[in-house]
Amino acid sequence: MSEDLQKLIATVEDQERRLVFPVFTEADAFALGCLLVNLATDRQLPVAVDIRRGQQQLFHAGLPGSTADNDTWIDRKVRVVYRYAASSYLVGRRLAAKGRELDASQGADPALYAAHGGAFPVRVPGAGVIGVVTVSGLPQADDHALVVEAIETFLAEN
Repeated sequence: MSEDLQKLIATVEDQERRLVFPVFTEADAFALGCLLVNLATDRQLPVAVDIRRGQQQLFHAGLPGSTADNDTWIDRKVRVVYRYAASSYLVGRRLAAKGRELDASQGADPALYAAHGGAFPVRVPGAGVIGVVTVSGLPQADDHALVVEAIETFLAEN
């Protein structure tokens, strides 16, 4: 494994340890979703934003330039977070470090699962992963970075 990939994995693992919500309500999902939409709109990013708690979609927005394909990517990334209890980016980078991809050899149909950046777990103390915040439309590192930036901002302000 390259040193750069090791550092990236350690950084994402640290993000997941730090970015834990004390609670996660419908109002939190709406506020975080609006924050993501505002960040993306200000930067003219062609993304779709999605926030779920369990199986319930609490927030969704498709911004100019996004397509229905982004919604398919969101579903595939969300499944990775729920299955592995880690961000889709972290799962993908850990596999890349082993020279592997998420595929049928791990029992994951690539049509249903995508270990590409952009889906980040909503963790609550004592409950674990209860939801997912997802962005789709940018290169995977940028999707991941936008979600992390929004969660960091949200948690700092609340």
